[in-house]
Amino acid sequence: MTQQRLWDTFSSLISIDSPSYEEKNLCEELKKRLSSLGAQVWEDDAGTEIGGNCGNLYGFLPGELPTAPLLFSAHLDTVEPGRGKRAILGENGTIISGGDTVLGADDVAGIAVILEALTRIKENNMPRRPIELLFPVAEERYCKGSAVFDYSRIQAKEAYPLDLGGAIGQAANAAPTVLSFEITVKGKAAHAGFAPGRGIHAVAAAAKAIARIPLGEPVPGITVNIGTIGGGQAGNIVPALCKVTGEIRSLSHEAVLEQWKTVQDIFAHETNAVGAMLETNHRYQITAYETPLDSAVVRRFQKACDKTGIEPSIHTTLGGSDQNHYAQNGIEGLVLACSMHDVHSTREMSNLSELEQCVALVVALMTEETI
Repeated sequence: MTQQRLWDTFSSLISIDSPSYEEKNLCEELKKRLSSLGAQVWEDDAGTEIGGNCGNLYGFLPGELPTAPLLFSAHLDTVEPGRGKRAILGENGTIISGGDTVLGADDVAGIAVILEALTRIKENNMPRRPIELLFPVAEERYCKGSAVFDYSRIQAKEAYPLDLGGAIGQAANAAPTVLSFEITVKGKAAHAGFAPGRGIHAVAAAAKAIARIPLGEPVPGITVNIGTIGGGQAGNIVPALCKVTGEIRSLSHEAVLEQWKTVQDIFAHETNAVGAMLETNHRYQITAYETPLDSAVVRRFQKACDKTGIEPSIHTTLGGSDQNHYAQNGIEGLVLACSMHDVHSTREMSNLSELEQCVALVVALMTEETI
Protein backbone atom coordinates (compact mmCIF):
# COMPACT_ATOMS: atom_id res chain seq x y z
CA MET A 1 0.00 0.00 0.00
CA THR A 2 2.77 2.44 0.87
CA GLN A 3 4.61 1.70 -2.38
CA GLN A 4 1.40 2.34 -4.32
CA ARG A 5 1.02 5.64 -2.47
CA LEU A 6 4.62 6.57 -3.29
CA TRP A 7 3.97 5.87 -6.97
CA ASP A 8 0.71 7.82 -6.88
CA THR A 9 2.45 10.80 -5.30
CA PHE A 10 5.35 10.70 -7.74
CA SER A 11 3.21 10.32 -10.86
CA SER A 12 0.71 12.95 -9.70
CA LEU A 13 3.42 15.54 -9.03
CA ILE A 14 5.14 14.71 -12.32
CA SER A 15 1.95 15.63 -14.16
CA ILE A 16 2.09 19.20 -12.83
CA ASP A 17 4.10 21.43 -15.16
CA SER A 18 6.77 23.35 -13.26
CA PRO A 19 9.43 24.74 -15.60
CA SER A 20 11.78 27.32 -14.08
CA TYR A 21 9.94 30.54 -13.20
CA GLU A 22 6.56 28.78 -13.56
CA GLU A 23 6.42 26.61 -10.44
CA LYS A 24 3.22 28.06 -8.92
CA ASN A 25 0.90 25.10 -9.51
CA LEU A 26 3.34 22.61 -7.99
CA CYS A 27 3.98 24.93 -5.07
CA GLU A 28 0.25 25.21 -4.32
CA GLU A 29 -0.18 21.44 -4.42
CA LEU A 30 2.78 20.98 -2.12
CA LYS A 31 1.38 23.51 0.36
CA LYS A 32 -1.78 21.39 0.67
CA ARG A 33 0.12 18.15 1.14
CA LEU A 34 2.53 19.60 3.72
CA SER A 35 -0.27 21.26 5.68
CA SER A 36 -2.10 17.92 5.89
CA LEU A 37 1.06 16.48 7.44
CA GLY A 38 1.06 19.16 10.12
CA ALA A 39 3.70 21.44 8.63
CA GLN A 40 3.65 25.19 9.00
CA VAL A 41 4.26 26.53 5.48
CA TRP A 42 5.36 29.90 4.17
CA GLU A 43 6.13 31.14 0.67
CA ASP A 44 8.59 33.99 0.21
CA ASP A 45 8.64 36.65 -2.51
CA ALA A 46 11.49 35.17 -4.54
CA GLY A 47 9.22 35.08 -7.58
CA THR A 48 8.95 38.85 -7.59
CA GLU A 49 12.70 39.22 -7.16
CA ILE A 50 13.73 36.87 -9.96
CA GLY A 51 10.84 37.29 -12.38
CA GLY A 52 8.91 34.10 -11.67
CA ASN A 53 5.32 33.33 -10.67
CA CYS A 54 6.20 31.63 -7.38
CA GLY A 55 8.45 31.95 -4.35
CA ASN A 56 10.55 29.49 -2.41
CA LEU A 57 8.40 27.28 -0.16
CA TYR A 58 9.50 26.80 3.47
CA GLY A 59 8.00 24.33 5.92
CA PHE A 60 8.51 23.50 9.59
CA LEU A 61 7.41 20.50 11.63
CA PRO A 62 8.13 20.46 15.37
CA GLY A 63 9.55 17.16 16.60
CA GLU A 64 9.31 14.87 19.59
CA LEU A 65 13.05 14.25 19.91
CA PRO A 66 15.00 16.89 21.88
CA THR A 67 17.44 17.62 19.08
CA ALA A 68 18.31 20.42 16.71
CA PRO A 69 16.29 20.52 13.49
CA LEU A 70 17.54 19.13 10.20
CA LEU A 71 16.86 20.74 6.84
CA PHE A 72 15.59 18.63 3.92
CA SER A 73 15.33 20.17 0.50
CA ALA A 74 14.27 19.54 -3.11
CA HIS A 75 13.74 22.12 -5.84
CA LEU A 76 10.40 22.84 -7.48
CA ASP A 77 11.45 23.50 -11.07
CA THR A 78 12.31 21.28 -14.01
CA VAL A 79 14.19 21.92 -17.23
CA GLU A 80 12.55 22.03 -20.65
CA PRO A 81 11.05 20.24 -22.47
CA GLY A 82 8.92 19.84 -19.38
CA ARG A 83 5.33 20.64 -20.35
CA GLY A 84 2.81 17.83 -20.52
CA LYS A 85 5.05 15.42 -18.59
CA ARG A 86 3.77 11.99 -17.70
CA ALA A 87 5.33 9.13 -15.77
CA ILE A 88 5.15 5.61 -17.21
CA LEU A 89 5.82 2.68 -14.87
CA GLY A 90 7.39 -0.45 -16.36
CA GLU A 91 7.09 -3.99 -15.07
CA ASN A 92 10.56 -3.89 -13.50
CA GLY A 93 9.84 -0.65 -11.65
CA THR A 94 11.60 1.60 -14.15
CA ILE A 95 9.85 4.93 -14.61
CA ILE A 96 10.25 6.84 -17.87
CA SER A 97 8.62 9.79 -19.60
CA GLY A 98 6.59 9.61 -22.79
CA GLY A 99 9.79 10.38 -24.69
CA ASP A 100 8.80 13.88 -25.79
CA THR A 101 9.62 15.58 -22.46
CA VAL A 102 11.95 15.14 -19.55
CA LEU A 103 10.53 12.93 -16.81
CA GLY A 104 11.00 15.52 -14.09
CA ALA A 105 12.48 13.15 -11.51
CA ASP A 106 14.94 16.02 -11.17
CA ASP A 107 13.59 16.98 -8.71
CA VAL A 108 10.11 15.52 -8.20
CA ALA A 109 11.81 12.35 -6.95
CA GLY A 110 13.21 14.34 -4.02
CA ILE A 111 9.85 15.95 -3.29
CA ALA A 112 7.97 12.64 -3.40
CA VAL A 113 10.52 10.94 -1.14
CA ILE A 114 10.28 13.70 1.48
CA LEU A 115 6.47 13.59 1.46
CA GLU A 116 6.35 9.80 1.75
CA ALA A 117 8.96 9.74 4.52
CA LEU A 118 6.97 12.25 6.58
CA THR A 119 3.75 10.32 5.93
CA ARG A 120 5.20 7.00 7.10
CA ILE A 121 6.69 8.57 10.21
CA LYS A 122 3.31 10.10 11.07
CA GLU A 123 1.19 7.01 10.46
CA ASN A 124 3.59 4.83 12.47
CA ASN A 125 3.83 7.33 15.35
CA MET A 126 7.61 7.40 15.10
CA PRO A 127 9.36 10.02 17.22
CA ARG A 128 11.40 12.30 14.99
CA ARG A 129 13.57 15.36 15.06
CA PRO A 130 12.24 18.84 14.30
CA ILE A 131 12.26 19.11 10.52
CA GLU A 132 12.71 22.16 8.33
CA LEU A 133 11.89 21.95 4.65
CA LEU A 134 12.90 24.18 1.76
CA PHE A 135 11.66 23.81 -1.79
CA PRO A 136 13.45 26.46 -3.86
CA VAL A 137 12.43 27.78 -7.26
CA ALA A 138 14.66 28.27 -10.32
CA GLU A 139 17.37 25.86 -9.18
CA GLU A 140 17.93 24.89 -12.79
CA ARG A 141 18.80 28.54 -13.53
CA TYR A 142 21.94 28.56 -11.41
CA CYS A 143 19.99 28.29 -8.13
CA LYS A 144 18.43 31.73 -8.39
CA GLY A 145 15.64 30.99 -5.91
CA SER A 146 17.82 29.84 -3.02
CA ALA A 147 20.18 32.75 -3.70
CA VAL A 148 17.55 35.24 -2.49
CA PHE A 149 16.04 33.24 0.41
CA ASP A 150 16.07 34.83 3.88
CA TYR A 151 18.26 32.38 5.79
CA SER A 152 17.55 34.03 9.14
CA ARG A 153 14.38 31.89 9.10
CA ILE A 154 16.40 28.64 9.07
CA GLN A 155 17.39 27.18 12.44
CA ALA A 156 19.10 24.04 11.10
CA LYS A 157 22.86 23.93 10.67
CA GLU A 158 22.79 20.68 8.71
CA ALA A 159 21.02 19.94 5.43
CA TYR A 160 20.20 17.03 3.14
CA PRO A 161 19.14 18.30 -0.29
CA LEU A 162 17.78 15.46 -2.42
CA ASP A 163 19.11 16.40 -5.84
CA LEU A 164 21.79 14.01 -7.13
CA GLY A 165 21.98 11.34 -9.79
CA GLY A 166 23.34 7.87 -9.12
CA ALA A 167 22.51 4.90 -6.91
CA ILE A 168 20.85 5.46 -3.56
CA GLY A 169 23.66 5.95 -1.06
CA GLN A 170 25.59 8.28 -3.36
CA ALA A 171 26.15 11.70 -1.80
CA ALA A 172 28.11 14.80 -2.79
CA ASN A 173 30.05 16.70 -0.14
CA ALA A 174 31.64 19.33 -2.41
CA ALA A 175 30.53 21.31 -5.45
CA PRO A 176 32.10 23.98 -7.64
CA THR A 177 32.24 27.67 -8.18
CA VAL A 178 30.52 28.46 -11.48
CA LEU A 179 31.51 31.67 -13.25
CA SER A 180 29.42 32.75 -16.24
CA PHE A 181 30.90 35.27 -18.63
CA GLU A 182 30.02 37.44 -21.60
CA ILE A 183 32.71 38.84 -23.88
CA THR A 184 32.00 41.47 -26.51
CA VAL A 185 34.47 42.19 -29.30
CA LYS A 186 33.90 45.53 -31.02
CA GLY A 187 35.40 45.85 -34.49
CA LYS A 188 34.52 48.13 -37.39
CA ALA A 189 31.93 47.61 -40.12
CA ALA A 190 32.81 47.94 -43.80
CA HIS A 191 31.51 46.69 -47.13
CA ALA A 192 32.81 43.17 -47.57
CA GLY A 193 33.09 43.50 -51.34
CA PHE A 194 34.19 47.08 -51.97
CA ALA A 195 36.36 47.84 -48.91
CA PRO A 196 36.99 44.83 -46.65
CA GLY A 197 40.35 46.28 -45.62
CA ARG A 198 38.63 49.22 -43.98
CA GLY A 199 36.83 46.98 -41.54
CA ILE A 200 37.91 45.25 -38.34
CA HIS A 201 36.45 41.76 -38.34
CA ALA A 202 35.06 41.20 -34.82
CA VAL A 203 34.03 37.59 -35.47
CA ALA A 204 37.48 36.67 -36.79
CA ALA A 205 39.17 38.18 -33.73
CA ALA A 206 36.82 36.30 -31.41
CA ALA A 207 37.34 33.07 -33.36
CA LYS A 208 41.12 33.34 -33.05
CA ALA A 209 40.78 33.84 -29.31
CA ILE A 210 38.41 30.89 -28.91
CA ALA A 211 40.79 28.67 -30.89
CA ARG A 212 43.50 29.40 -28.30
CA ILE A 213 41.35 28.79 -25.22
CA PRO A 214 41.69 25.27 -23.76
CA LEU A 215 38.06 24.14 -23.77
CA GLY A 216 36.62 21.10 -22.06
CA GLU A 217 38.72 20.01 -19.09
CA PRO A 218 42.12 21.65 -19.68
CA VAL A 219 43.36 20.31 -16.34
CA PRO A 220 41.68 17.82 -13.98
CA GLY A 221 39.01 19.46 -11.86
CA ILE A 222 38.31 22.53 -13.98
CA THR A 223 36.03 22.91 -17.00
CA VAL A 224 35.83 25.73 -19.54
CA ASN A 225 33.08 26.11 -22.11
CA ILE A 226 32.11 28.56 -24.83
CA GLY A 227 28.35 28.19 -25.07
CA THR A 228 27.26 30.78 -27.64
CA ILE A 229 28.86 32.99 -30.25
CA GLY A 230 27.08 35.49 -32.44
CA GLY A 231 27.54 38.66 -34.40
CA GLY A 232 27.36 40.42 -37.72
CA GLN A 233 24.52 41.93 -39.71
CA ALA A 234 24.70 40.46 -43.21
CA GLY A 235 26.89 38.40 -45.48
CA ASN A 236 28.22 41.47 -47.30
CA ILE A 237 29.23 43.44 -44.17
CA VAL A 238 32.44 43.01 -42.19
CA PRO A 239 30.99 42.30 -38.71
CA ALA A 240 31.56 45.10 -36.23
CA LEU A 241 30.35 43.17 -33.18
CA CYS A 242 30.72 39.66 -31.78
CA LYS A 243 29.36 38.40 -28.46
CA VAL A 244 30.57 35.24 -26.80
CA THR A 245 29.17 33.60 -23.65
CA GLY A 246 30.49 30.73 -21.60
CA GLU A 247 31.28 29.40 -18.17
CA ILE A 248 34.14 28.16 -16.02
CA ARG A 249 33.71 25.81 -13.09
CA SER A 250 35.96 24.15 -10.54
CA LEU A 251 35.93 22.91 -6.96
CA SER A 252 38.65 25.51 -6.39
CA HIS A 253 37.38 29.08 -6.41
CA GLU A 254 40.94 30.30 -6.95
CA ALA A 255 41.35 28.07 -10.00
CA VAL A 256 38.25 29.63 -11.55
CA LEU A 257 39.73 33.10 -10.99
CA GLU A 258 43.00 32.06 -12.66
CA GLN A 259 41.24 30.52 -15.65
CA TRP A 260 39.05 33.58 -16.12
CA LYS A 261 42.17 35.75 -16.20
CA THR A 262 43.63 33.45 -18.86
CA VAL A 263 40.50 33.75 -21.00
CA GLN A 264 40.53 37.54 -20.72
CA ASP A 265 44.24 37.76 -21.54
CA ILE A 266 43.79 35.66 -24.69
CA PHE A 267 40.89 37.78 -25.90
CA ALA A 268 42.79 40.98 -25.12
CA HIS A 269 45.80 39.80 -27.13
CA GLU A 270 43.74 38.87 -30.20
CA THR A 271 41.61 42.01 -30.19
CA ASN A 272 44.61 44.30 -29.65
CA ALA A 273 46.34 42.64 -32.57
CA VAL A 274 43.66 43.86 -35.01
CA GLY A 275 42.72 47.12 -33.29
CA ALA A 276 39.38 45.94 -31.94
CA MET A 277 37.87 46.91 -28.58
CA LEU A 278 36.98 44.46 -25.82
CA GLU A 279 34.36 44.35 -23.07
CA THR A 280 34.10 41.55 -20.52
CA ASN A 281 31.48 40.84 -17.88
CA HIS A 282 31.23 37.94 -15.47
CA ARG A 283 29.08 36.68 -12.63
CA TYR A 284 29.62 34.07 -9.94
CA GLN A 285 26.48 31.96 -10.17
CA ILE A 286 27.41 29.74 -7.22
CA THR A 287 30.47 29.50 -4.99
CA ALA A 288 32.40 26.32 -4.19
CA TYR A 289 32.01 24.58 -0.84
CA GLU A 290 33.27 21.40 0.80
CA THR A 291 31.62 19.62 3.72
CA PRO A 292 34.28 17.88 5.86
CA LEU A 293 34.03 14.11 5.91
CA ASP A 294 34.19 14.09 9.71
CA SER A 295 31.27 16.50 10.10
CA ALA A 296 28.07 15.51 11.91
CA VAL A 297 25.99 15.67 8.73
CA VAL A 298 28.26 13.08 7.10
CA ARG A 299 28.43 10.78 10.12
CA ARG A 300 24.65 10.85 10.50
CA PHE A 301 24.26 9.92 6.84
CA GLN A 302 26.68 7.02 7.22
CA LYS A 303 24.82 5.76 10.28
CA ALA A 304 21.49 5.96 8.45
CA CYS A 305 22.96 4.02 5.52
CA ASP A 306 24.20 1.33 7.90
CA LYS A 307 20.76 1.12 9.53
CA THR A 308 18.98 0.68 6.19
CA GLY A 309 21.54 -1.61 4.55
CA ILE A 310 22.54 0.96 1.95
CA GLU A 311 26.16 1.29 0.82
CA PRO A 312 27.29 4.90 1.29
CA SER A 313 29.51 6.54 -1.32
CA ILE A 314 30.55 10.15 -0.73
CA HIS A 315 32.26 12.09 -3.50
CA THR A 316 32.62 15.51 -5.07
CA THR A 317 30.65 16.80 -8.04
CA LEU A 318 31.09 19.48 -10.66
CA GLY A 319 27.33 20.07 -10.67
CA GLY A 320 25.96 22.81 -8.47
CA SER A 321 22.84 22.71 -6.32
CA ASP A 322 20.99 24.76 -3.73
CA GLN A 323 23.48 23.41 -1.17
CA ASN A 324 26.03 25.85 -2.61
CA HIS A 325 23.91 28.69 -1.21
CA TYR A 326 23.11 26.82 2.00
CA ALA A 327 26.84 26.43 2.65
CA GLN A 328 27.40 30.15 2.09
CA ASN A 329 24.85 30.73 4.84
CA GLY A 330 26.47 28.47 7.43
CA ILE A 331 24.54 25.24 6.75
CA GLU A 332 26.68 22.16 6.17
CA GLY A 333 25.16 19.57 3.92
CA LEU A 334 25.29 16.46 1.79
CA VAL A 335 23.43 16.32 -1.53
CA LEU A 336 21.77 12.90 -1.70
CA ALA A 337 20.95 10.71 -4.70
CA CYS A 338 17.20 10.17 -4.99
CA SER A 339 16.65 8.06 -8.13
CA MET A 340 17.20 10.36 -11.07
CA HIS A 341 19.14 9.16 -14.09
CA ASP A 342 19.99 10.74 -17.48
CA VAL A 343 18.67 14.04 -16.22
CA HIS A 344 18.14 17.04 -18.49
CA SER A 345 17.19 14.76 -21.36
CA THR A 346 14.09 13.00 -22.66
CA ARG A 347 15.81 9.74 -21.66
CA GLU A 348 15.51 10.68 -17.98
CA MET A 349 14.28 7.87 -15.77
CA SER A 350 13.67 6.85 -12.19
CA ASN A 351 12.95 3.57 -10.41
CA LEU A 352 10.28 2.72 -7.86
CA SER A 353 12.54 0.38 -5.85
CA GLU A 354 15.18 3.10 -5.61
CA LEU A 355 12.56 5.60 -4.47
CA GLU A 356 11.60 3.11 -1.75
CA GLN A 357 15.23 2.82 -0.68
CA CYS A 358 15.53 6.58 -0.52
CA VAL A 359 12.38 6.88 1.61
CA ALA A 360 13.86 4.40 4.11
CA LEU A 361 17.09 6.41 4.22
CA VAL A 362 15.28 9.72 4.79
CA VAL A 363 13.09 8.16 7.50
CA ALA A 364 16.26 6.98 9.25
CA LEU A 365 17.77 10.47 9.03
CA MET A 366 14.62 12.15 10.34
CA THR A 367 14.22 9.77 13.29
CA GLU A 368 17.87 9.43 14.39
CA GLU A 369 18.47 11.06 17.77
CA THR A 370 22.22 10.60 18.12
CA ILE A 371 25.22 10.03 15.89
